[in-house]
Amino acid sequence: MKLTFFGGAGIVTGANYLLESNSGDKILVDCGLIQSGHYSDRDNFAPFAYDLKDIKGVFITHAHIDHTGRLPKLYKDGYRGHVYSTPPTMDFARELLLDSEEILKKESERENKEPIYSAKDVDGIMSLWKGLEYNTKLELGSLSITLVNSGHILGSSSIIVEVDGKIIVFSGDLGNVNPPLINEWKPLNIPVSYCLIESAYGDRLHEDLEKREDMLEDVIEDAVKSGGVLMIPAFALERIQALLYHIDELVKDGRIPRVQVFMDSPLAIKLTSVYEKYLNYFNPEAHKMIGSGKFFDFPGLKLTMTSEESKAIKDAPTPKVIIAGSGMSNGGRILFHEKEYLPDPKSTILFVGYQSVGSLGRQILDGAKTVRIMGEEVHVRCKVAHISGYSAHADQKKLIDWVRPMKGTLKKVFVVQGDPDASKALAVAIEDELAILTEVPSVGEEVVLE
Repeated sequence: MKLTFFGGAGIVTGANYLLESNSGDKILVDCGLIQSGHYSDRDNFAPFAYDLKDIKGVFITHAHIDHTGRLPKLYKDGYRGHVYSTPPTMDFARELLLDSEEILKKESERENKEPIYSAKDVDGIMSLWKGLEYNTKLELGSLSITLVNSGHILGSSSIIVEVDGKIIVFSGDLGNVNPPLINEWKPLNIPVSYCLIESAYGDRLHEDLEKREDMLEDVIEDAVKSGGVLMIPAFALERIQALLYHIDELVKDGRIPRVQVFMDSPLAIKLTSVYEKYLNYFNPEAHKMIGSGKFFDFPGLKLTMTSEESKAIKDAPTPKVIIAGSGMSNGGRILFHEKEYLPDPKSTILFVGYQSVGSLGRQILDGAKTVRIMGEEVHVRCKVAHISGYSAHADQKKLIDWVRPMKGTLKKVFVVQGDPDASKALAVAIEDELAILTEVPSVGEEVVLE
C-alpha cells in the first residue's frame, strides 16, 4: 500500500494526497490550490503527476480553496469519477470555486498562461459530486471510507480509510476549542495504523481562546473612540460568519456602541445563505441563538453585494467596521480598503486568521512599514491587531490531543499542511510527548505503508 504526497507537504496549502491499496485501487484526498505570495502559485498550472483514469474517487475534507481549488482542473484534464464530501462542503465548494475562477483569470494573465479552469469546468466537476453524511461508510473497491466531523468549518471532515487490514486517517483541518457555530471534533477511539495531521499552528498555542469575544469588543471600542476604520480581512467561509455571530451578541448585549458594520463580500453573503440550509450542523448554542430567523440581523449591519455598494463604503461616515475577503489579503475587496486606510493612524487592521508566509497579511502582521498593493507602495501607519482565538485551526496542544487516543496502535504520523517550522515543531512535540514515530514528508514523496 502506497501513500504519495502531491501537495500540502512542507507548505500549508495545496493539499493533495494519493492513496493506493495493495489491489491497485487509488483515491485522492483533497485537491487544493497551492498558495503563498500569490493567490495561485505557478505550480498550479503544471499537469497532475498521476493518471486521472486510475483514480476511483476523490474525497474532500472541506471547501476551502487550498483543499478544493484544483478540482475543476481535474475535470478539465479528463477526470470523470466521483467526488465525495458532506453536503455543506459540496454547496460551499460551488460558490468558492466560481469565485476563485474570476481571480484565477487575472493570475493567468500575470503568468501569460491559459487559466487553469473555467466556469464550465466548475459545472463539470459539480456534476460528479456526491454528498456523504458524517459516519456513513462508503465501499469503493478494496477501500471503506467514512467522514467524521473535524470541527474546522461547517461540514468539514476527517477522512477514515479502512484498507488492507489497516486504518489510515486524514485529519483535514482540525478545529479550535469551542468553535462559535459548530460542534467540536470527537476523539477517534479506533485502531488507527497511520495518520496525516495538519500543522498550521503546530508551533504555537492559542492563548486567547476564552477571551476572543472580549478582545473583539475592545478592538471595536478602540476603533470607535479613535474615529477611524476597523478593517478585518477574513475568510468568506466560517470566519466572517463567526465574527458576525459574536458582533451580533455584543450588539444585542449592549457591549459595543452602535456602529456601521459592512460585510463587504458577495461570496460571504452567498455562503451565509448556505448556512441557513444546514442548521442541523450547528452546535446547540448557535442553533438556539439563531433559531428560525435570519442568520445575521442586527442594527448597523449592511451587506454590500455590488461593486457600487462596495465603493460607497468610502463615503460612509467614520467610525465604521469593514469585514471583507480575502483572509490573508492576497485578493478580494479588502485590498481596496487597505490601500485607503492602512496609511491612517486613526484606523486599525485586525487579523483573525492564519497569515501564510509571503502573503500581504503576513507582511503587515510582521511589522512592514510599506507594502505593495495593486502596483502601488502603501504606507502602514494604522494600528495592527491580532486575535488568534478566532482561528478555525487547532493549536499544538489540541493537535496532540487529537493524536493521543490513537497512541496504542499508530505506526507513524505524517505531519502536513504547515510551514516547515510549524510542521517540524509539531513532529518533535508528538515524538517527545507520545513516543510515536513521526515524519514531515516532502512534496512528491512516496511512502510504503507496511
